[in-house]
Amino acid sequence: MADTYDMIIIGGGAAGFTAGLYAARDRCRALLLERFSAGGQVLNCEHIENYPGFPDGIAGYSLGPLLQQQATNLGLEMKLAEVQAIKLEGETKVLQTDAGTLRTKALIIAPGSSFTKLGIPGEDEFLGNGVSHCASCDGAFFMDQPVAVVGGGDAALDEGMHLTQYASQVTILHRRDTLRACQLLQERARGKEKLSFRGNTVVRAIEGDETVRRVQLEEVKTGERSQLEVGGVFLFVGLTPNTEFLQGLVPLNERGQILTDLSMRTAIPGILAAGDVRHESSRQLVSAAGDGATAALAAIRYLRTGEWEVNQ
Repeated sequence: MADTYDMIIIGGGAAGFTAGLYAARDRCRALLLERFSAGGQVLNCEHIENYPGFPDGIAGYSLGPLLQQQATNLGLEMKLAEVQAIKLEGETKVLQTDAGTLRTKALIIAPGSSFTKLGIPGEDEFLGNGVSHCASCDGAFFMDQPVAVVGGGDAALDEGMHLTQYASQVTILHRRDTLRACQLLQERARGKEKLSFRGNTVVRAIEGDETVRRVQLEEVKTGERSQLEVGGVFLFVGLTPNTEFLQGLVPLNERGQILTDLSMRTAIPGILAAGDVRHESSRQLVSAAGDGATAALAAIRYLRTGEWEVNQ
């Protein structure tokens, strides 16, 4: 017999736990499903300074458990499980997971995103052997070695600055001539003696033997080829929404993001989306929390009234 809930939330990041907090406070029987551990991508952040309420900043690995604790203290249930498929039976959403079958009337989809791949030779081969997506996890393995960071956004500069604690030299490789990171981070990064920048540059291959030894580069405007000797490559070139498991359940845009209205409602009654996976998301921690609250309030309204009017 499948377990039945008023509301199920997929994803244990800021969006998911905020939704769960609101659902629990409204005395819904709510369950949050997370594949790995509380916090999601935030766990990879060494220092978060743009989330309100923490004037000195907070580490992602500290914030994740706090999100979980606050929501579960109010009555949210949590289960470590991966959703494999979802089907509709009238108003009921049936979730097939690796921990069994679950049923719910209201479903909030907030599984976050995964790091986007470059799709180049050596990227998969050297993952865990010189290729990484987490400076705070792996930076110490590159003590006194030169490393490259690929990307030009906030994450790339944050991680690059963290790596200067360990590496002999950190080179930021960016395909454009200007960075996308906020000006504060750019100012801090340019003040790091060990950190340098190469714009208009793309990585064509990652090479080595047992581990990474070099990257093959191409200058965007001239096509000139060169190589850079490094012991590690840290990739921060964007995020891809984790929506593959939906298999046509709800409409997506060309990027795989879920189409919603401003109340986080999809075209399917009782199904909502929040955080990185919804279209037009700013992909910020604070806005993900706001999405979660908005989605939960809309879901609670649906549970009470059964009304569903998507406003595009």
